[in-house]
Amino acid sequence: MDQLTGSIEAIVYTQPENGFTVARLKEVKKKELTVIVGYMPAIQPGEVVTCSGNWKTHPSHGRQFDVQEYKVDAPADLVGIQKYLESGLIKGIGPVHAKKIVDLFGMKTLQVIDQTPHRLLEIPGMGEKKVESVIECWKQQRTIRDVMLFLRSHGLSPGYAQRIFKAYGDESVAKVKENPYKLARDVFGIGFKLADTVALKMGFAVQSPERLAAGIEFVLWELAGDGNTCYPMADFLDIAQKTLEVEGALIEKELAALAEKRAIVLQCGMIWLGVFYSYEQGIAKDLLRLIQGLQAIRPIDAVKAAEWAQSQLSIQFADQQKMAVIRALTDKVHIITGGPGTGKSTITKAILAVTQKLTNKILLAAPTGRAAKRMTQITARKALTIHALLEMDFGSGGFKRGRENPFDCDLLIIDEASMIDTSLLFSLLRAIPTGARVLFVGDIDQLPSVGAGTVLKDLIVSDLIGVTRLTEIFRQAKGSKIITNAHQINQGNFPDLETSDRSDFHFIEAETPEAIQQIILELVSKEIPERRQFDRLDDIQVLSPMKRGPIGSEALNEALQGLLNPSDRPLHRAGHRFHVRDKVMQIRNNYDKGVSNGDIGKIVEIDQEEQLMSVSFDDQIVEYEFNELDELMLAYATSVHKYQGSECPCIVMPIHTSHFKLLHRNLLYTAVTRGKRQVYLVGTKKAIAIAVHNDQVQKRFTGLEKAARELALTYRSPSHHQQLGLFS
Repeated sequence: MDQLTGSIEAIVYTQPENGFTVARLKEVKKKELTVIVGYMPAIQPGEVVTCSGNWKTHPSHGRQFDVQEYKVDAPADLVGIQKYLESGLIKGIGPVHAKKIVDLFGMKTLQVIDQTPHRLLEIPGMGEKKVESVIECWKQQRTIRDVMLFLRSHGLSPGYAQRIFKAYGDESVAKVKENPYKLARDVFGIGFKLADTVALKMGFAVQSPERLAAGIEFVLWELAGDGNTCYPMADFLDIAQKTLEVEGALIEKELAALAEKRAIVLQCGMIWLGVFYSYEQGIAKDLLRLIQGLQAIRPIDAVKAAEWAQSQLSIQFADQQKMAVIRALTDKVHIITGGPGTGKSTITKAILAVTQKLTNKILLAAPTGRAAKRMTQITARKALTIHALLEMDFGSGGFKRGRENPFDCDLLIIDEASMIDTSLLFSLLRAIPTGARVLFVGDIDQLPSVGAGTVLKDLIVSDLIGVTRLTEIFRQAKGSKIITNAHQINQGNFPDLETSDRSDFHFIEAETPEAIQQIILELVSKEIPERRQFDRLDDIQVLSPMKRGPIGSEALNEALQGLLNPSDRPLHRAGHRFHVRDKVMQIRNNYDKGVSNGDIGKIVEIDQEEQLMSVSFDDQIVEYEFNELDELMLAYATSVHKYQGSECPCIVMPIHTSHFKLLHRNLLYTAVTRGKRQVYLVGTKKAIAIAVHNDQVQKRFTGLEKAARELALTYRSPSHHQQLGLFS
C-alpha cells in the first residue's frame, strides 16, 4: 500500500452513519490538493492525517486515493489550527473567533483550550457563557473520540458515537461494555443487529440470556413497526429463530422468563410486548369508564336540537347526517365515519352549535398539526394536536395530562381518528374526565395509522361504541371529480380519467419511470404554478408509493430540491443535503421538541457556527443540533402513509407497475383524498387498475377488538347494553 501525509484542507462529503468521507488533502511541498476517500469518521479540516491505501481512478471524479487505514494528529501549523477551530468541531467558534484565538495564543492554542480554557475570556467577544459552551463541547469531543475508537475496535461504525454519547454521556464506554444490547433500545438508529455485532465481538455468547431477550424484543418491535400490536406465536417463533440463529427451545425458555417479568404477554396463541398489551387493555377499560359515567352535559331533546342546528346553519340534513347529529348528542362515546363529501364537517359544526349553548368546556383535537389547523378553519374554534392537548412533560418524557390531571372538558371531538395509533389513544383516554362526551370523526377506508394498531377499525367492529356510517355524497361535492373518483376507487371501480382544464382531477399517461419523473418535475416547477397560481413549495405536494427508484420519494426529493430550491452552500448531514427554505418532514416522534412523526416544516436558518438548524413547523420554530438531523428528511415528495391526515391544494402522484407491491386500493384512495383543489396522477392505466382491484390490505394483528368485546361482556348484561344505546 502507498502512504500519504498532509493536512485536511476541506471535507467535501461525509456520511455520518458509516463515516464514509471525501476530503481534500494538502501534502507538504505540493501545490495541488489530493482527493482522499474512505471510512474516516470525524476527521476535521486542519488535522494532520497519515493515510495508507491505493490510488484509483473514478470514472467521473478522476484520480483519488482510496484510504484503507489512517492516523490523525493535531494540526501542525497556525493555518491548520485555525482551520481546525473554524471547521464547526467546537460549537460557538466560527471563522471570526477562530482567527482571534489563533492570533493571541499561536501554536499553544490547542493546549490552552485543553488545559487552561478560561484564558479564552481574554478574547474580545468571548463571554463566560460562550467559554463554558466551548469547554463543554471540547470535553464532549474527547469523549466521543474515545467512544469512536472503542466502537471501531468492536466492528461498529463510529458514526453512531454522537448518538451514544447523547444517550449515556461520560458513561458511554462503560454502559456499552456492561450490556451492548441496550444500545438497540436506548439509541435511535441502532437496532438489534448492530448491537449484536458489538456484543459478539466483545465476547457475549450467542445463547446468552441478554442476547436472546434483546433479540425477542427486537423482533416484536419490528413487527410493531409493521403495525402489529401482537403476533401469532408460531409465526413469531419462526422469525425469532431466523433472526437469532439458535434452537427454538432456547427461545421458548427465554420467552417464559420474559413473561414472568411481564415484559411480554403470551395468551391465546398470541404474543405481545407487555407495553402494547397494557395499552389495549387500558383503552378498553377507559372506554367502558367513559360509557358508564354520568354525563356532565345536561340531557336535551336531541331530535329538536338537530332541527334547531339546521336552521342555525341554514342547511337541510340528509337522514344519515341527522342521525349522526342525534347520536353524537346522545351517546357518551360515538364514532362518525365516512369518505370525502359525506358531510362530516357539517355534522361537526352542528354538534358544536348545539353544545356551545350547554357548555363552554369543549376541546377539539387531531393527530397532526395540519389536521388541527384545518379543523380550526372549519369550526372557527381553536383545535390542537393530541400531543399538544396532552402537554408534554419534558422531564419525564411523558405527558402532563393523565388520570391525575385530566382535561377540563365536557365534550372532546377528535378528527382524523383513523390516524390515531394504540399508544396515543391509550394516553388520550386516560386524560379524559369520566363525565365528558367523546366524538371520534374519521374515514375508516383510509390507510391505518403509521404507528401500531388499527384502533378506529377495532373500535367500530367491537360493538362497544355507537357508530354512524356516512355513505351519501352531497350535491355540492358531486361536482368534484376528486370526490367522485375517490368514491369510485373506494368501491373498486375504475375512476373517470377523462380530463379537461376546468376539472380538478387529471391523468397524464406515461409508460416509463424516467418519463414520469420528467413530467412530474415539469408539472411542479412550471405547469401547475403558472396555470393554477399555486406556490411551488406550499401548495403542491408530491406523493409516491415507494422510496426507491426514479419515481420513489428519495429520487424525486433530490430532483425537486435542485429544481425548486438550489443552493451553493448546502449542509451535508445524515446522508441528506439540506438548504435554507427546504421543505422537510419529521420522521419520528420527538416529545422533547414537541414534533411528531409526519409533521412538515421549512428550514429557516442553518447556523454553521452554533451547529444548529431551525425549522418552522406551523406556528413554532424548532431547533435541531446537527447530530439530530437524522430525524428529518426532505419533503418535496413523501410517502402517502406519511402524508395521511394532511391536505394540500394540489397533489401530484406517480403511479406505475414498478410500485406493484404497494399498489393497494386504500393507498390510492388516501392519496387522492389528500388533494383539496387539484389532483394529478402521472403513469399508467394498468397501475391504476391494479391498485383499484387490490383490496387485500396487509393484515395487522391487534388485540383491541377482543379486549373491548370481553370487557363489555364481563361488566354489562345484554339488556343493559341495549338500554344505553351501545350497539348501532
